[in-house]
Amino acid sequence: MDMTSFRVARVSGLAGRLSALSALALTSTLVLHAQNLVSDNDLNAAPVMHLAANDTPGTLDLAYHAGVDYSSSSSSLDGGDLSATERLDLPADSSALQPPPRRRYGRPRYNDSSHNSDGSSKYGFLAGAGFTLPVGDTYHYFNTSYGFQVGGGRNFNKNFSVNLQFDWDKFGINGATLGSQENLYNYYCTPTDAANGVCPISGLDGNNHVWSFSVDPTYNFYQGEKLGAYGVVGVGFYHKVTTFTVPTIGAVETLFGPIEYEQNSNFDHYTSNAPGFNGGFGLTYKASRFSNQRLYAEARYVFIDNSQRTGITYNSSTAVLNSYTGYNDFPQNSNRTTYIPIKFGVRF
Repeated sequence: MDMTSFRVARVSGLAGRLSALSALALTSTLVLHAQNLVSDNDLNAAPVMHLAANDTPGTLDLAYHAGVDYSSSSSSLDGGDLSATERLDLPADSSALQPPPRRRYGRPRYNDSSHNSDGSSKYGFLAGAGFTLPVGDTYHYFNTSYGFQVGGGRNFNKNFSVNLQFDWDKFGINGATLGSQENLYNYYCTPTDAANGVCPISGLDGNNHVWSFSVDPTYNFYQGEKLGAYGVVGVGFYHKVTTFTVPTIGAVETLFGPIEYEQNSNFDHYTSNAPGFNGGFGLTYKASRFSNQRLYAEARYVFIDNSQRTGITYNSSTAVLNSYTGYNDFPQNSNRTTYIPIKFGVRF
């Protein structure tokens, strides 16, 4: 083969390859154009694969059906018009096709007889003990002593509750008051009383206590995982009692004869009833944040609105002492009373 024939054959091969590529590109263009026509035009004109009623399984009828409806509501299947819900076996009600509502997660809610909606217990109880500090005019004749309290009530939520509370607070009587009171009793000692051993008295002692019932609204203004704080106010009925005693000799009979012993006998007694008010703050502590029991420490200011009664003291004038015919030798018991009880205990 000469050079000219080789060049002609090479040019012919290149021309054939270019022709094949051009045919492939033209075919792709036609296919894409046909697809665009199908998507742009009414799909009713699209060919449908239809299974003839008398065809054997696996035989397809590719006949062109110009009137077939491809809408979402109907189709031509086995020669009949079936709705989409029938073909898909779905309920006709569209609301049944909706997904279930999302569950809301948050603080659990309770609806039983012993819990509020925020999870707190509906009922609460408390018990504590501590000491009492007399203040104001009460400080001049009473000493610090001890007391206790118990109570319970309704918790309306985790912050607010109302309790019915019983308190019993005791006080001692200071030495100056006891000395003056002893002198006052001996002031009226007559020679006849002295001869009968009634007086003069010595070793006078005494004590005072206040018991009360009060209604106490309480508000928890801070609650941490373990620590808490609350404020409390209350109003109630207060019963105040002062008793003076003197040492006496008692005796008890045994197989070996009577045995004598010294005891305190009540010598004089005073009471006073009055409304009272209290208010204060407390701290709570939980050993575990899951615990329902809380230790507490609180201090309150108590004011009892006693009605002052007329009486005498050893400091009264001689004229008053000689002319007095009453029986109130300790008018301090009817003085207005103020003190601070400090209690420690448990709430649950």
